[in-house]
Amino acid sequence: MTAAAASWSGARALVTGAGGFIGSHLVERLAREGADVVAFTRYTSQSKRGLLEMVPAEILEKVQVIRGDIRDADAVESAVRGADYVFHLAALVGIPYSFLHPTEVFDVNTMGTLNVLNAARGSSPQRVVITSTSEVYGTARYVPIDEKHPLQAQSPYAASKIGSDAAGISFFRAYGLPVVVVRPFNAFGPRQSDRAVIPTIIAQALTKDRVRLGNLDATRDFTFVTDTVAGFLAAASASVYGRPLNIGSGFEISIGEVAQRIIALTGSAAPLEVDAERLRPEGGEVDRLWCDSTLARELLGWQPEVSLDEGLQKAIAWVSEFRDLYTPDRYAI
Repeated sequence: MTAAAASWSGARALVTGAGGFIGSHLVERLAREGADVVAFTRYTSQSKRGLLEMVPAEILEKVQVIRGDIRDADAVESAVRGADYVFHLAALVGIPYSFLHPTEVFDVNTMGTLNVLNAARGSSPQRVVITSTSEVYGTARYVPIDEKHPLQAQSPYAASKIGSDAAGISFFRAYGLPVVVVRPFNAFGPRQSDRAVIPTIIAQALTKDRVRLGNLDATRDFTFVTDTVAGFLAAASASVYGRPLNIGSGFEISIGEVAQRIIALTGSAAPLEVDAERLRPEGGEVDRLWCDSTLARELLGWQPEVSLDEGLQKAIAWVSEFRDLYTPDRYAI
């Protein structure tokens, strides 16, 4: 079991990227724990709240939702003011998208983090949690991957997150800002869009006579989203500063094998096919990711609790219920 965190009751917690997949689950968990949650989401003219709309109404009504752009330093400063804890998740996370729009991705992911850090310097929160990604490691040089593994950007997205991580750690070293970097490995679960591979497989297995994917041989370390969120909370409440911490299951599986598991769990007979459109550019594919989360286990008392098959069943149930949110005929980037 994950070690018990400090009480969140009455703590003011800001979550940027609150309308995203992990962000919405983090907001929900914090609100259930009694925190005074401020959810920062990107402004749209339709005043949409993203995946926060999927949070139960009785929980969401306790959350203060504010809208802005992480690239707007004034908006970020206003959101951070008065926060005891800052969870920074706002980012453009689409890896294929980053190949097409690298400038925008760096602007949001790296400069957006800088805005959060500068705002936090003026507000003095108890903790700033910066969200990283396992993609910063690139294809594993050794496995399992610990935090000492070299950083190898194989996409503009990964490079932008390396910059974000470095900024956060530098603000701890230079200014004493209480920063910790959480580095999740391939979170999955309910609410995830078909930009990610597991819901893509599920949506196709449920509706199509074949499942079309990119590289079937690449391996990943999939971690259920509630375990990922528990890692964020543990990182925010432990006396750990100025370093990255891996959050992953410690279980490596190929995309092809996870697809076969999903096909079996859905009762589909769809064959797997490689779709060239879904392959990353040459040199951009991360072939192997396998997490060593020893530090998180030792320093945070964290460990995953949801098995891959249990998590897949929960994800399948979600996609089945909200099938209209998915477009299995289209390659989402």
